[in-house]
Amino acid sequence: MIQSPTQQCVDEVITSRRSIRAFLPTAVEREDIQAILEVAARAPSGSNTQPWKVYVLTGNTLTQLSSAILAAHNDSEQAQAHKEEYNYYPVKWIAPYLERRRKVGWDLYALLGLGRENKVGMHAQHGRNYAFFDAPVGLILTIDRVMEQGSWLDYGMFLQNIMLAARARGLDTCPQAAFTQYHKIIHDVLALPENEMLVCGMSLGYADMSKIENSLVTERDEITKFTQFLD
Repeated sequence: MIQSPTQQCVDEVITSRRSIRAFLPTAVEREDIQAILEVAARAPSGSNTQPWKVYVLTGNTLTQLSSAILAAHNDSEQAQAHKEEYNYYPVKWIAPYLERRRKVGWDLYALLGLGRENKVGMHAQHGRNYAFFDAPVGLILTIDRVMEQGSWLDYGMFLQNIMLAARARGLDTCPQAAFTQYHKIIHDVLALPENEMLVCGMSLGYADMSKIENSLVTERDEITKFTQFLD
């Protein structure tokens, strides 16, 4: 099948999106951030509820939040006192999800030369989430607590739109559920309203392709594994 230029462009943006874990310090223009969010806001939502809230962090605010979370992350007593407000992952893992999770984790650590015994190195790498992987822009995304499961589905489409609109502009992202453990710190530092629940964070910037971790390309099943055509 011959693809049109539009099809090629859309497919390239989608298939080239990856979770980037090392960014250049190159600044991202505010106009680009605004344009990305304007495009992303065209995501569908039930009854046009538009349940997303976005906090764009740069400069001192980004540094202040990162420092506060890393201080807790690097103190085992403090870290244990912080718990997620919702379960992103299943409470009980089963196949094939557990195997997929393990594979992507060990693939990343192998690239970084981190073996299973190197708990200090793995802890430090996990902590890089809270520095937004050195990206110049961090996004904190929240939802009103009154919203239910359907609005979280809508939110996923909004997040995807952000990542694709960024990719179309030569930028990269990393969506990060890791921030949910430290929602109390985020609420305090950013003075978020009590009615807002943290959904996730996201790093935004220009990928540093000299870093080995950015060579990771995760696998996807063939469509025959998850699709049935019923005539």
